[in-house]
Amino acid sequence: MKRELLLTGMALALGVFAVGQEKKDPPKAKPPRIALNDPKMVAASADYPIQGEYEGEIVLNSGPKKVGAQVIARGEGNFAIRILAGGLPGAGWDGKTILHEVTAKTDQDKVVVTGKDLSGSIENGMLKLKDGMKVDTTLKRVERTSPTLGEKPPSGAVVLFEKPEDVAKWKDAQIVELSDGKFLACTPGKNIVTEAAFKNFKVHIEFRLAWMPNSTGQGRSNSGLYLQNRYELQMLDSFGLKGENNECGGFYTQFSPSVNMCLPPQVWQTYDIDFTTAEFGADGKKSKPARTTVKHNGVVIQDNVELKGSTPGGKPEENTPGPLHLQWHGDPVVYRNIWVVEAK
Repeated sequence: MKRELLLTGMALALGVFAVGQEKKDPPKAKPPRIALNDPKMVAASADYPIQGEYEGEIVLNSGPKKVGAQVIARGEGNFAIRILAGGLPGAGWDGKTILHEVTAKTDQDKVVVTGKDLSGSIENGMLKLKDGMKVDTTLKRVERTSPTLGEKPPSGAVVLFEKPEDVAKWKDAQIVELSDGKFLACTPGKNIVTEAAFKNFKVHIEFRLAWMPNSTGQGRSNSGLYLQNRYELQMLDSFGLKGENNECGGFYTQFSPSVNMCLPPQVWQTYDIDFTTAEFGADGKKSKPARTTVKHNGVVIQDNVELKGSTPGGKPEENTPGPLHLQWHGDPVVYRNIWVVEAK
């Protein structure tokens, strides 16, 4: 009898151990890094035509109200969705009121939206939603472009990149040839800097962020534009994020953009920047800070801000001209149509 009890106890113990072992799932493999900046290659991603901006109306007791939605790719068929009251950033949204934050996942031939108070699907460029009150809303995918995209340099402007031959105006730069053209890019492992230096100026630059759906945060198409090689204005795929000083449109560690105007990845975007250099007295002390106004995709996001000093990675402040510097951060960001107008 004792022997039977002993064997039974051993069997139970082994059974518990086996069950415990079965509950330990193997660690989930990290999704592979995807970093693409060629439209032809990006077009092969099933997630790309789903992510992006959507607009529509929701009908309330007070009447129809405009809403916007940002569908952010999170990799492997997963999406985060923000429903914004009033419309999209820079086009009606107040920058604060988020009606819903839900998720979506690809299920066979459609994307299913799930949330506490919202459900629906994304099919054929349409985001269809139903809330707990059974109110139906349909939003259509839109593709916005910056109003200054393709803006030509005015007479007297210093053209820094218009054609491939202009790569000679930059130190350590390269030309990358993609399916839609030849563009300026950083040589891997190196920042690129203009041969020319500037003091007080206006600069126009167009940039395209890479498709990196499996990456997050600072690892998602990271670059930056340093004014005078001193002050970094972030370039980053911050589509659908809050808009911090380490995200697109932010002066790194200093100022967040007043509105996050970052468009979806793979859309050409613009910065139009007015910059006034810092001033120093005869004693070498700063008497006036550097000031700048930045338009991101045509919307003012930094309004005559007084920079507190050089940002990390920048050269020390001086009352001297400095070059433009584009940051290499390991991701394939490309640039085009760059020109400067110097103040007289």
